[in-house]
Amino acid sequence: MNPEFELAYTLDVLVRLLDTPSPTGFTDAAVALIDKEVRALGITPQRTRKGALTWEVPGTGEGHVTFSGHTDTLGAMVKGIKPGGRLLLSMLGGYDWATVEGEDVRVHTQSGRVITGTVVNIRQSTHVHGAALRDLKREAAVMEVRLDEQTTSAAETRALGVGVGDFVSFDARPRVTGAGYIKSRHLDNKAAVAIFLAVTRALVNTPPSKTVAFHVTTYEEVGHGAATGIPTHTDELIAVDMAAVGEGQTSSEHCVTLCVADSGGPYDHALGNRLRAAAASAGLDLRVDLYPFYSSDGTAAWRAGGDYPVALIGPGVDASHSYERMHTDALRDTAALILTYLK
Repeated sequence: MNPEFELAYTLDVLVRLLDTPSPTGFTDAAVALIDKEVRALGITPQRTRKGALTWEVPGTGEGHVTFSGHTDTLGAMVKGIKPGGRLLLSMLGGYDWATVEGEDVRVHTQSGRVITGTVVNIRQSTHVHGAALRDLKREAAVMEVRLDEQTTSAAETRALGVGVGDFVSFDARPRVTGAGYIKSRHLDNKAAVAIFLAVTRALVNTPPSKTVAFHVTTYEEVGHGAATGIPTHTDELIAVDMAAVGEGQTSSEHCVTLCVADSGGPYDHALGNRLRAAAASAGLDLRVDLYPFYSSDGTAAWRAGGDYPVALIGPGVDASHSYERMHTDALRDTAALILTYLK
């Protein structure tokens, strides 16, 4: 393990990021937090016109590697206001409605007012609806936000300042347990961003062999995060995102994973092998996996014409796109792989 990695700092900044709402398209507060952390290290990041954030640490030798991650998360927008005052939602990102049922939310109005609420379905009470609740298919038409305000009509809800197009964020509810597990929504992909910041802190005192850039995107969950903004002098792009844990997968909450292929096809074999060699030299239990229902910023960069090899790594995360969980072991190992590769 690289002694430069600071777990306490990583957990602190991760929890603060998780507590900062940033659904796709509404990421300014999270980007501002990251910007402040980078500037505290004496590095001036650059903001793209699209809203992404990039910073560099000069290397001692030739070459330039970029690590890409994203700070945008799943969320929703107000699709409509129902006659009874509750809200219809439009999904941001790919998730199942059943995974957000019962979750507390914040509605971010145009005036800046934030109104809390809860995602419920139209037959939420089993005492009222009985078997009809169990048989209900969870889909957009039957899900709604119950606002924590006294409103019984669309007019009363509009009077609160709520309108179509307002962003809705799901409460992350981050928890760090005594056994080292981190439970939260949106570990995908704020865990990677926290790792970037911790690795940057380490590199400030021990410059890498190659110049390294960290590129934090804001539209990954809708497929085009890294389509622009990757530094033009990038020789290699390594996307860092969550590694999905589940039946039939090798990924673990306690390990770092190399994803060799996803729905966009295989990643660069030679770059993947260089990462395998780095993991072996550091004594890491590197898992290797494929994800058929997954796409990353690396795929977006390639589809936009990126002319460089791309690989995908990340810490194992259980229950992806739901109330997720990972272990600090995976944070450590992912940071260790990055730091070892940059040596």
